[in-house]
Amino acid sequence: MFSKFTLAFAIAAALFAAEKYTGPVPPKPDIPYLVHASNLIETEVAEAREEGKNNEKFVISGASSSARTPLAEPVFLIDSRKGSPESFELYRLDVKGGNREVSLSSSRRRGGSRALHLAVKPLSGHLYRVEVDEPLENGEYALSSNVDNQAFCFEIY
Repeated sequence: MFSKFTLAFAIAAALFAAEKYTGPVPPKPDIPYLVHASNLIETEVAEAREEGKNNEKFVISGASSSARTPLAEPVFLIDSRKGSPESFELYRLDVKGGNREVSLSSSRRRGGSRALHLAVKPLSGHLYRVEVDEPLENGEYALSSNVDNQAFCFEIY
């Protein structure tokens, strides 16, 4: 009986050790970082301004992001202390007049953008892995929580 308990405990410990995250950890909390092998690239933190008659357009200053990746399906790490990464939405941004913008009309016919698919996986404690689970075209993108106007921008080239 004792040896069965010891064996079960050893197997459980081995499984727990196999699940422990050992990769890079973001140096700043609450900011998504692009994962490039063992390197982390901080996304551009920006505030989106609401514009339009029903505040359905969001505008971010600048024509391009300083955070860039060649990956069509980027992966992010975030040490989330304030909010939940499950509330993130990903949008493709249009570059117009030296700014980046997205329209969130309730109807795609009227030119509204849809949120792109994300998969969120807890790694350990406050650390999460956020994956884009559809190939993206080259261009400007923003991760944003649905609770505020803070945007985390990046470019795919």
